[in-house]
Amino acid sequence: MASFARLAGRAVAGAGVLALSPVLGLATLAGMAMVGTEPTAFVVTGLAVFASMFFLGLLLCVPRPRVAWGRWLRAVVILGVEATVVWQVSVATLRPAPSHAPLAPVAGQREWRLPTGSELAYVRLAPKRVTRPDPVVFLHGGPGVADLAASSAFFGKLAADGYEVYVYDQLGAGRSARLRDPRGYGLTRDVEDLEAIRQAVGAERVNLIAQDYGAQLAAAYLAAHPDRVATAVLSSPAGLSQGSPTVSFPASPTEPSQGAPAWQPQGREADGKVEVAAVFGRDGTPNPRLLALSTLLRVSPQAAHAFAGDRELDAYLDLVREEAPHPCPAAAAGSGGYVGLTGRAAPGSLRLRLVKVTAPVLIVKGQCDEQSWASAMEFRRALPSATLAYLGGGTYQSQVYLRLLRAFLSGRPVPAYEGQGPPPGYRGPA
Repeated sequence: MASFARLAGRAVAGAGVLALSPVLGLATLAGMAMVGTEPTAFVVTGLAVFASMFFLGLLLCVPRPRVAWGRWLRAVVILGVEATVVWQVSVATLRPAPSHAPLAPVAGQREWRLPTGSELAYVRLAPKRVTRPDPVVFLHGGPGVADLAASSAFFGKLAADGYEVYVYDQLGAGRSARLRDPRGYGLTRDVEDLEAIRQAVGAERVNLIAQDYGAQLAAAYLAAHPDRVATAVLSSPAGLSQGSPTVSFPASPTEPSQGAPAWQPQGREADGKVEVAAVFGRDGTPNPRLLALSTLLRVSPQAAHAFAGDRELDAYLDLVREEAPHPCPAAAAGSGGYVGLTGRAAPGSLRLRLVKVTAPVLIVKGQCDEQSWASAMEFRRALPSATLAYLGGGTYQSQVYLRLLRAFLSGRPVPAYEGQGPPPGYRGPA
């Protein structure tokens, strides 16, 4: 009886060590990455700790026979299992995951090389004769969710009204350049890029049409340059204090005002479940490389970028978005690599500055909406003169939405929604 209890105790202890071996390996990888070692060093060290702990767990799980041939058989079995598992985990960790090919240029694509250092892909659409002095600039969401082809095709229709229309991919997204240090992304950089764009196109003022995170960018630009905005349309706006759905990078030295928390999990509990589903896959099998990447994303953006490049992370984020529940039939497409994980906490003073904005602002909510109704109410309270419009059955690529844009940009009245809560039939987060 005592012998059985001893064997059972060893088996339980061995199983515990086996279960802890990947955790300790990832912890070692994270610790080495935090002290600034090269990817090869922190990956090899993490794998070595995993292999050592896994070997110890196997020794505990398999009792030592008394006969000599049994001890030799035990050694062969343990070493065989150890070699097989460690080899497979090492190959899966070191082999880059499938990544996206570089995006092909879209029709009419050009590039801005801005004084901020950003290189941004854009499309300009204009009539033969420009009759409206203030161009339209579209700000996509995400951060990092860009679709230059679809957005330029839709918003380019406003050129028929006499506007120059500019659609661009923000820094780190779509066809625009990526940064070597992901900490360089952020709301402050995006505002600086937008002001440089206004100067590059030679406009005194711009009409901003923004969606999702783009609404937060538009609000920050309005607060910083209120005299440079003729009108602003904030469609499906993300909250004024919106953070990243998974992790938040620490603010870079150039962005002290944002106050972004250093590597704090953001969003609802469901967001964490989505990320876990992406790391473990649909069949429940863990992916060692994605586990390592997910760990590095929480401790060191530089180490994560050195371990897995932008294109590989693009594919990973697409997997996360694919697993996420969407209230609308078609979710926005297009990844932005590391910019998509950068925290975008707005400065605390933003709401106070928005109260003084006098430019006409239209807030638009659709019947099927990815962003919460409460987020639109945040903007409505922060911009006392803003008008809230409800699309009903229309989408943000529909003729109903286009007619609403044309009416607002030309100064014609638009139907206002006066209620505080969502109307009947609304599908989306509260």
